[in-house]
Amino acid sequence: MRVLVTGATSLLGRHTVARLLDAGHDVVVLQRTPCGFDRVVEHLGSVTDAGVVDAAIAGVDGVIHLAAKVDPVGDWADFEAINVDGTAAVHAAARAAGVSRFVYVSSPSVAHDGSSISGEGAAPADPEQARGHYSVSKAMAERAVLAASDPTMPVVAVRPHLVIGPGDTQLIGRIVDRARNGRMPLIGSGLALVDTTWVDNAATSLLAALDALPGVGSRAFVVSNGEPRTVNELIARITAAAGVDWSPRTVPARAAIAGGAAAEAVWERSRRDGEPPMTAFGAEQLSTAHWFDQRETRSALDWAPEVSLANGWVRLAASFGEG
Repeated sequence: MRVLVTGATSLLGRHTVARLLDAGHDVVVLQRTPCGFDRVVEHLGSVTDAGVVDAAIAGVDGVIHLAAKVDPVGDWADFEAINVDGTAAVHAAARAAGVSRFVYVSSPSVAHDGSSISGEGAAPADPEQARGHYSVSKAMAERAVLAASDPTMPVVAVRPHLVIGPGDTQLIGRIVDRARNGRMPLIGSGLALVDTTWVDNAATSLLAALDALPGVGSRAFVVSNGEPRTVNELIARITAAAGVDWSPRTVPARAAIAGGAAAEAVWERSRRDGEPPMTAFGAEQLSTAHWFDQRETRSALDWAPEVSLANGWVRLAASFGEG
């Protein structure tokens, strides 16, 4: 197929493009800055630019829509423009161009109200209950594109959970940076079980979803390694791989969530650059169980992880050694 990948410079985007090329697909990419890949047709710009989107999508058979604003804080208008309106623009252009299959890359946070998730599947996206601008905007976009799924252009939503791997700046980068600076506390007991997804596995799941269409149209699937670990172990493994001594102080979960909410409010009012030391969403994620039953995902997508967490930790340590 000829496949368009939006957001190809992200960690998952780069791995997805590489996997598509390895599988023999023709690849078109759309993102703001050059992706550095040979053998791709590249379009530079924003998903909010109709002209750029139309040019990128011409002649494409399938779309994997990864582009999103993922920052922990920021103006709602920016999240809405990119995650909601941008997704609508890419979806509309795909339908107008006769694209035959559409994979929307979502997040488990679209159905997370802050309470524990233990062994559940993919609950419906719920913008009313989702926490934070990112999760709300992704929930709105997922709900819209799945509702529009039909035999002409079936849509599937894939929700990779906490994608990690060498070069990850979203989770691993933040944890390592904060641990180095003595700002990575243990929220609550640290015993909450959490799923993660090694980036190679997340990428292969997107290709599997593309292949599984139209049979999985209008459905959502959470993807993970299926190897939940405690928050304490995950942080310890990540910091050990980076060679960072992590000796955390413990902060009660309620205090961390309240402090995160207060910090977000300060950042929003003052429009500070960067991000606060903690957000309410981040504190919830670090103190609440969220792991998922993978049986339906693996069966419906005919997919299974190829990189175990044990293997992943070895690769991560090697990547820090090379750096």
